[in-house]
Amino acid sequence: MGVGVYLREARRRNRDGTTVSYLQLAHNQRHPVTGASTAKVIHSFGRAETVDRAGLARLVASISRFLDPQQAVAAAAGAEVEVVDSRRLGGAWVLDRLWERLGIGAAVRRVAEHRKIDGELAERVVFALVAQRALEPGSKLAGTRWVAQRVFIEGLPAFSDDQAYRAMDFLLDALGEIAGEVFASVAHLLNLDCDIVFVDTTSTYWELDVADELADALRTEADDDEFSSPTESASRRFGHSKDHRGDLPQVVIAMAVTRDGVPIRCWTFPGNTADTAIIRRVKDDLAGWNLHRMVWVADRGFASAANRAYLTRGGGHYIHAEKLRATNTEAAAALARPGRYHSVADNLRVKEVHVAPGGHGDGDHGARAVRFVICHNPEQAERDQQVRANLTAHLAELIAGSDAWSARKRDELVGTLKTKPGLRRYLRRTPSGLLRVDAAAAKREAHLDGKWLLRTSDVTLTPEDLAAAYKQLLAVERGWRDMKSSLGLRPVHHRREDRVRGHIQLCWLALLLIRVAENTTDQTWRNLRHELDRMHLVTLATPSGRVAQRSQTTPGQRTILTALDLPEPPRFYDFTPTTDQD
Repeated sequence: MGVGVYLREARRRNRDGTTVSYLQLAHNQRHPVTGASTAKVIHSFGRAETVDRAGLARLVASISRFLDPQQAVAAAAGAEVEVVDSRRLGGAWVLDRLWERLGIGAAVRRVAEHRKIDGELAERVVFALVAQRALEPGSKLAGTRWVAQRVFIEGLPAFSDDQAYRAMDFLLDALGEIAGEVFASVAHLLNLDCDIVFVDTTSTYWELDVADELADALRTEADDDEFSSPTESASRRFGHSKDHRGDLPQVVIAMAVTRDGVPIRCWTFPGNTADTAIIRRVKDDLAGWNLHRMVWVADRGFASAANRAYLTRGGGHYIHAEKLRATNTEAAAALARPGRYHSVADNLRVKEVHVAPGGHGDGDHGARAVRFVICHNPEQAERDQQVRANLTAHLAELIAGSDAWSARKRDELVGTLKTKPGLRRYLRRTPSGLLRVDAAAAKREAHLDGKWLLRTSDVTLTPEDLAAAYKQLLAVERGWRDMKSSLGLRPVHHRREDRVRGHIQLCWLALLLIRVAENTTDQTWRNLRHELDRMHLVTLATPSGRVAQRSQTTPGQRTILTALDLPEPPRFYDFTPTTDQD
């Protein structure tokens, strides 16, 4: 005798014509005499409209414990369940919430409306390209596949490469308006400390062996209808390369960041642009932002006497990082000056030194005195010492047995070390041409361990402020490294200079979102991205239709969302019931 237990809905018609429904747990039982199948009620749950639905769910869960997973899912759905799609959700969802919270999305849509283009589409495509840089850097064509196949971007199931390039062109054309609105929103919402805004520059190269004039001649016929913006045309010029790739066209990038390391604006310039022209453009663009004070933080290659004089015009100031090796007489005098360090926050010691122009005397702290601050990080000093020990040990291995080599072979080794200054610094040749580790050079280097030399024109900054600037210099350098590596600034193969600049602006917006996330959670973006990318949106298909359901939130993801003051993403994103026509 077969037995089947099921939940049934029994209806009873009242005298007044109304119908009442009851939910009952029943099973079919054959009559022992007639053989007819009759329903026997095992349990009544009561009226259907007042039944304890949560209790039913607990009953289902309890029964499912005795089924294997496939049977449990199929039983809950009433039939077979197929997983038809799975996409990363967490990283893009968090970036999208920050994008809206910081007012970037609203600024893009508002500016787009003034240009009579589809603001919603332009904003979504720009965000998708920014999110791609932060989560999985790749080409714009790869970005279209990434959105269509690998990640869930709300409001953008897919887009074409033409739409991607149009969005980049729009972003570049409206950059001034968008950047101003973004800064105002970010400064207000994050309560940024904008009493000092640091500006730094770097350069990068493009995978192209000619400058713009020849690149124009090399365009394919498909590019004949393209045009470039005349405002910053021919950015790819041969110039000084901070990446030591003078053989490739360069572009100079300037970035303004707050004391907290949040990048608020980014610029691009031709690779051969004069430093004074860069300074003038940046100062002009930031003039209307009501910043309390702008301090130009420049690296060693930018710190010329002419640039320092230009930066102090009109009451401006600078903080320059000076060379520790082969430096000028004033900086050398500052390094040699005795004096006591005093400790500031974060395991950092500082010593203030005043040097007269030319390096002779201390200038009596007068108007012509040059102000230096020597920063010393004991932890960094230990790391420098270990790095030097590793380098000298490696060099000793390289030259081991070289006394028996021919002079030509020794010359060849020395030639290969010219591209490795860290090793070349500790190599010494005897009068007879033999190779030795230079112990005297290692001793001189030990005097520089953990030190950073700053020159400033701002007498109002305390040593603690300058120590913060020292930390900010490291943060800016980390920003450049993130743009060039984690955000995929390179390699870049764009032939049009405006696309080059658009690409850099996408990296800037991605870096802005990343820094806000890092500062708020006190975690690195690498760790945040890895944890958030574990959250997926899975699309399930059943005979009743399709549903997109988010994976369960992990403890690590809940910690991140709590730190960012964000709710968990919706559990379900889409219900598509099966119609009769399906």
